[in-house]
Amino acid sequence: MAPMHRRSFLASSAALAVPPAPVRFGVDLFSIRSSGYSPFEYLDYCARLKAKVVHFSEIRFIGNLEDAHLRRVRAHAGKLGIGLELGMRSICPTSKAFDASQGTASEQLLRAARAARTVGSPIVRAFLGTMADRAAPHYIEGNIESTVKVLREVRSQVMDLGVRVAIENHAGDMQARELKMLIEEAGKDFVGACIDSGNPVWALEDPHLTLETLAPYVITSHVRDSAIWIEDGRLAVRWTRMGEGNVGIDQWVRRFVQLCPGKPLSMEIIVTPPRYFPYQDEAFWGPYRNVRAAEFVRFLKITEAGRPLPGRGPAAKEEAAQREREDLEASTAYTHGLIGL
Repeated sequence: MAPMHRRSFLASSAALAVPPAPVRFGVDLFSIRSSGYSPFEYLDYCARLKAKVVHFSEIRFIGNLEDAHLRRVRAHAGKLGIGLELGMRSICPTSKAFDASQGTASEQLLRAARAARTVGSPIVRAFLGTMADRAAPHYIEGNIESTVKVLREVRSQVMDLGVRVAIENHAGDMQARELKMLIEEAGKDFVGACIDSGNPVWALEDPHLTLETLAPYVITSHVRDSAIWIEDGRLAVRWTRMGEGNVGIDQWVRRFVQLCPGKPLSMEIIVTPPRYFPYQDEAFWGPYRNVRAAEFVRFLKITEAGRPLPGRGPAAKEEAAQREREDLEASTAYTHGLIGL
């Protein structure tokens, strides 16, 4: 008998381990951000991947927020049997990622919430910022406070629209307990979590801990695999295709299905070169001074199964879109095997 490839073996064995469950497979369009498709082309492409949810994580992917345009997008998605989710970027006025040229945070969020209602999205996905927002002058606590203030300002208007705000653990900004605190302080009746399985490794957190902590708050997701290892006394983390990392993504998906039934399981596939964290340098820990030792040890333990996994070189502009589609399609096939789709 010919040897079975590791990815095929894992996919087939995991499929046997996961009974049929109410999984809504989705695609976050950031996965194919370089394609330059129209929203209608994005929807047609995702339909071929058997997506039941398409996550327009940034306004640029849907084109514009004019009512007539949004209704056309909604109608096209309806013909394909696809549900829509709408997203935007930072709503934290003190974040380095916030774009004040688009209006105040409240104005931007309400504009997106109105558009979400028109296009039929039950949520607006947003985020605080990035790992840069863990540092002075505000540290992560100050930025959380700023974000909570914005959310409280718009609470009644967003609820009147019948939309919920899904805050993502984004680009290493918050650990799970920090996002949990933000949600509870803002109001979990209209704020929930867009859980990302890849971003925890940029926040020095075990993705399984992230899921355990945020599962009761999850209303949507971004899913990808990661590799973690130690190299030259530094932590190295790299996002990968599904099935190519060492964080136990198969078990993460199984637990997501169990803990978050019916919530979208959406691919956000981003394949990166390694990012290094000099965790043995005392100066490194300023932005992470509130990280709990036991939780960091749990994260560090993942590296025991890690090995150096060099990243690919940057793609030429004309090749980037094709590479992103190949990464998404390979990851989709792998994940279909996990969930029995």
